[in-house]
Amino acid sequence: MDNKLKNLILVLNCGSSSIKFAILDPKNKKKYLYGIVECLFLSNTYVKWTCLKKQYNKKIGSHINHKDALNFIIDHILLKQKSICQKIIGIGHRVVHGGNQIKQSILIDDYVIDCIKNATCFAPLHNPANLIGIKTIIKKYSILSNFNVAVFDTSFYQNMPETSFLYAIPYKFYKKHGIRRYGAHGISHNYIAHEMGIILNKKFNSLNIITCHLGNGCSISAICNGICVDTSMGLTPLEGLVMGTRSGDIDPSIIFFMHKQLNISIDKIEMILNKQSGLLGLSEISSDFRYFEKAYNLEKAAKRSVQVFCHRLSKYISGYMSLMENRLDAVVFTGGIGENVSLIRELTFSKLALLNFKIDLKLNYLTVGGKSGLITESRSRPVFVIATNEELAIAQETINIINKK
Repeated sequence: MDNKLKNLILVLNCGSSSIKFAILDPKNKKKYLYGIVECLFLSNTYVKWTCLKKQYNKKIGSHINHKDALNFIIDHILLKQKSICQKIIGIGHRVVHGGNQIKQSILIDDYVIDCIKNATCFAPLHNPANLIGIKTIIKKYSILSNFNVAVFDTSFYQNMPETSFLYAIPYKFYKKHGIRRYGAHGISHNYIAHEMGIILNKKFNSLNIITCHLGNGCSISAICNGICVDTSMGLTPLEGLVMGTRSGDIDPSIIFFMHKQLNISIDKIEMILNKQSGLLGLSEISSDFRYFEKAYNLEKAAKRSVQVFCHRLSKYISGYMSLMENRLDAVVFTGGIGENVSLIRELTFSKLALLNFKIDLKLNYLTVGGKSGLITESRSRPVFVIATNEELAIAQETINIINKK
């Protein structure tokens, strides 16, 4: 490694059940160390990481929480790579929700921490984990305590028009309490949009695309002339598409029915909609798309779940086309499912043939495993698969904020 290199960024992404981490150069885009802790709170919590192209895999315990996992990352992975860690100049944290107080990426201080805490009601599965990451890193890596940056998913949606972010409830709830559509996955959608501008050789402010981030959490955004004009996730990341364990769109009266007629508590209903619904709820078996790919033609539960997933997704894509001002440059798939599950792309666009989408089955089948490219036939509206890189986007935002300090 170049000993003169002194502008590395540590990126931390604490999810509800996993922690992603990476040390990279935001200029040359090179990763020097990266990994993920998976299966938090389960019996087989493990970490996989790569350092200078060498791969490692270790089980770190049973029912490990965020704080313990972070301590393991810092003590047993990061601090053992002194030649790399000594070159870190800042730490970037992915934060899902900034609420109605924080609009853009910002250096973290006590005020920012309070704002993230206050926005927990909008992202109950994510903001608490984000806060644990921030507080743990600041304490364990005190030498850089003043160089931590929060990068918010909600920042990408600040310019949405009122027609998209307002709910048809009394306006006072927006004015007094900030109840509106905030969106999520904004870091990924923003990164993909800029990548598509390069691929299509278009200026960002003239770009018209629909971006689909599909993973355990799923969202879709309509980007017109470089501005996000609508997105599927709402006040919280619960609204919108069918997800791994989240319901997405439902009739709000279902909540009243479950509470009044079935005597289920509000807290229990919230847990059901966030953690027991979506693909897991529909299949009653799994939320893991590796299962659905294998079982799609073998088990009714798998086929039922996938078909509902694609039905919802195709409706959103067709609906968002109406926001494109008579021109759609591309639809883009990204995220763990969007990048790797060709079945979902094939089934979704088979429903959209009327809108001139035609998937090239060979290209679609081959474009998996981090590969990017066009997956449609020559006469079709273009559909791309682009591998997202949220870590790079966070690192670049972090260094920009630090340089302004």
